[in-house]
Amino acid sequence: MDSKTKLKKAALSGGTMIGFVLVWQLICSFLRVDPWILPSPVRIAQAMWEDGPRLADQLGFTLRLALEGVALGVAFGVAAALLFHLIPGVRTALAPLVIVTQNVPLIALGPLLIVWFGFGLMPKLILLVLVCFFPVAWSMLAGLGQAEPHLREYMAMIGASRWEVLRRLELPASLPSFFTGLKLTAAYSVSAVIVAEWLGGSDGIGHYLVLKEKGFDTAGVFSAIVCIVALALVFYGAAVWLERLAIRWRPPRAEAKGGQEA
Repeated sequence: MDSKTKLKKAALSGGTMIGFVLVWQLICSFLRVDPWILPSPVRIAQAMWEDGPRLADQLGFTLRLALEGVALGVAFGVAAALLFHLIPGVRTALAPLVIVTQNVPLIALGPLLIVWFGFGLMPKLILLVLVCFFPVAWSMLAGLGQAEPHLREYMAMIGASRWEVLRRLELPASLPSFFTGLKLTAAYSVSAVIVAEWLGGSDGIGHYLVLKEKGFDTAGVFSAIVCIVALALVFYGAAVWLERLAIRWRPPRAEAKGGQEA
């Protein structure tokens, strides 16, 4: 994809977002919508400016918690994928339990973790790890099994050990799948942090959101939502950037498609 095409796509996305905000502002202005029902973008921006220092502090706490949770979740996900891949019996035994943990609603699991581990950082991190590790583990596990069969046969013929096959063939082959799971984790991790902060605690954007909701401060609620969406986009963008940095050998989609047609 050339720079001109990228610029057109960015302009289209940016123009759509700007148009949406303008329509929102016009509706609120001309229909005289009460701010406590639907504040205008200008009112939301004003609320964010007035409460900027507090928002920055709460956003910083949420950012630190999200980074810790994602890091632990990815580490556990990679470890689980390698364990399940190398020892199929462990996968057969533990896969149902792992799947069960992913079907327990966060709104039900959170209070239990608070009862067991208190109101500190531990229950929040456990909740985040449970949310973040599954996409990474299952995506990477699928990628580890997608290495080319003829390359496996070749490495077996030259006497490569199991560790060498994993390091030289299977791990590189699993990178695209791993980053697919990482992008899913990045997209959902911020929402999981907000749920964890909403369930208990005195800091973070989730706690700020609860306070503004209970105070019927609709503009404040939208301010928190803007911060949450922005943080989620930053996390997703970081995952995309890491993918491009790590998989330099992967051809661009447009070029690959053109080569197939040729």
